Amino acid sequence: MEFIDNLYALYKNKLTGDEEDALIIIEGILQSMGASDINHMISQLPQEEKHDMLALFLYERFRQKMAEEGMGASKNWDDVHEKYYH
Repeated sequence: MEFIDNLYALYKNKLTGDEEDALIIIEGILQSMGASDINHMISQLPQEEKHDMLALFLYERFRQKMAEEGMGASKNWDDVHEKYYH
């Protein structure tokens, strides 16, 4: 994606390699953009990149939900004796 390539080129000499660098930069850019700017950027993406973007968003939200609810723990009284094979 050309936007990411240009963004990386702009900041590459200032990055420490920490994931927080990326989050801070992206959050700052998104806060400066309006809804129409964001919609335009998304509309320019190929379908595969739109799919990847939505998949990553849903994955992160699902992962957060699992962490909040406690993953691997059954809370249903009828599941107490069930065995799971995955």
